[in-house]
Amino acid sequence: MSDRAPRATLLVVDDEKHQRESLQMILEDEGYRVTAAADGRQALALAGETHPEVVLTDLKMPGLSGMDLVRALAEGPLPPRVILITAHGSVERAREAHRLGAFDYMSKPVVADELLFRVERAVESHRLNERALRLERRLKGDGLEAMVGESAAMREVFRLVEKIAPTQSTVLVRGESGTGKELVARAVHSRSARAGRPFHAINCAAIPENLLESELFGHEKGSFTGAESRKTGLFEAASLSTLFLDEIGDLSLPLQGKILRTLQERELRRVGGNETIPVDVRVVAATNRDLEAMMKAGQFREDLFYRLNVIPIVLPPLRERSSDIPALVLRFLEKANATHGTSVAEIDPAALDLLVRHPWPGNIRQLESVVERAVLLCEGTTVKPADLPIEIRLQTSPAARPYGFEIPAEGIDIEDLERQLIVQAMERSGWVIARAARLLGLTYRTLQYRLEKFGIRKP
Repeated sequence: MSDRAPRATLLVVDDEKHQRESLQMILEDEGYRVTAAADGRQALALAGETHPEVVLTDLKMPGLSGMDLVRALAEGPLPPRVILITAHGSVERAREAHRLGAFDYMSKPVVADELLFRVERAVESHRLNERALRLERRLKGDGLEAMVGESAAMREVFRLVEKIAPTQSTVLVRGESGTGKELVARAVHSRSARAGRPFHAINCAAIPENLLESELFGHEKGSFTGAESRKTGLFEAASLSTLFLDEIGDLSLPLQGKILRTLQERELRRVGGNETIPVDVRVVAATNRDLEAMMKAGQFREDLFYRLNVIPIVLPPLRERSSDIPALVLRFLEKANATHGTSVAEIDPAALDLLVRHPWPGNIRQLESVVERAVLLCEGTTVKPADLPIEIRLQTSPAARPYGFEIPAEGIDIEDLERQLIVQAMERSGWVIARAARLLGLTYRTLQYRLEKFGIRKP
C-alpha cells in the first residue's frame, strides 16, 4: 500500500476469493484503505465498523445478495455509494440497481482503469453529499457541526457520537450546565436511522411533578381534573424517533420507575388508561448531577441508571478546554452577526486573551451570551476589551492581584462595576433582596436604594 494518507475508505464484497483479492490489490495500490468481506452479512458488520465511503459488491452471492446489500446500506442519512459488479449484467438489472440506490454498475471482467475511474467518481459524489449534509445540519443548528472543539476531550466526544449514533443504544450525557448536552443528543439523532423524524426534548426539571407524568406518558380524557380530552405523551409521540430527557436526575422515584418499565417493555399506558401502547423510542438522557451519590442516598434508581448508562458521554467544562475558546468565539461572532445584522469581523487579541483565561462557570452558554453582548456594544468591526463585561476585564493572575483584582490600563467605571455586581448578586440569590444584601455586605435598605438608583428590575 502507498505510504500517503488513504484517499478514502472502501469495502469490497465478493464470495470469490480471487476476485475479492484482485480488487483489493488494485485499489490499495492507488492509496485507498480497503477492507474485504466474503458475503453480504459480513459486509454489513464491517460497514458498521469502518464506515466506508464506497462499497463494491458482487451481485450474485449466497445468503444476502448484492441487491439485498444495497437495500440494507441505503438506510441512514449518509449511506455509502454502492458499485455493483457482476458477470450477469443487463440494462434491466442496471436500472433496478439504480432504482434501489446503487450509485454505479459494472460488468466482469473488471478493467483496472475503468474501476478506478468509477471509484473516484463515487468517492467524489459521497463527499459532496457529506458536505451538503453538514451544511444543512449547521444551518439547522443541530448535530456535531453545531459543536466546536479540537481539544482531546472534545475529539473523544465526537468519536463516541459518530460510533454510537447508528446504533439503537440508550445514551447518558453528563456535564455541567451550559456544556452543550442537548447538542450531543441532537447529534446522536441526526446521525442515526431515525434522523428523518422529529427530535423530541423535555427538561424534566422545568415541569411541575404533577404535570410531568402526563407530558411524558399522556393521559385519557377524564383521568384527572382538567383532562378534558385525550393527550398523547412524548414517549408515544417520539415512537420511531429520539427522545431527549434533560435533567433526568430531577425525576421523582415513581416516575423513574415508570420510565424504566417503558424502556424495558417498550410499551406504556397513558395516565388513567388501561390500553397498552407499544413504543419504539431511542432515549438520550442528560444530567449535571452526581447520579452515583444519588443512588447511594436512595434518590435515584440503580436499575434505571444502568439502563440509561449503556453509552456514557462526558462533556468537559469549558475551563478544561480553554484551547477551544478562540474557535467558539469566532462561531458565536458569526451567529450574533447573522441574528442582529451586525458586521463585527474579529476580536482584539487582548480581549480574546481575557476570554481564554476566564473560568466560565456558566460554560459555553455563558460564553455565547458574553460574545453576543460584545457584538451589540462594539462600535467598530473588532471586539475590544472595553466591550466585555467588567468582571471579565478585571481578571488577572492570582499572584498579580493582592486585592482580588487589578484595574485595567484603560481604567474602569465605578458605577458600572457597582451595577454589574448588584445584578450578579440578585441573579445568584434568585432576586431575593435580603439574600443579595447579605452577599454584598449591605443592609436591606441600602441595597433597595441602589436597585432604585440604577433602575435594576428582575427580567
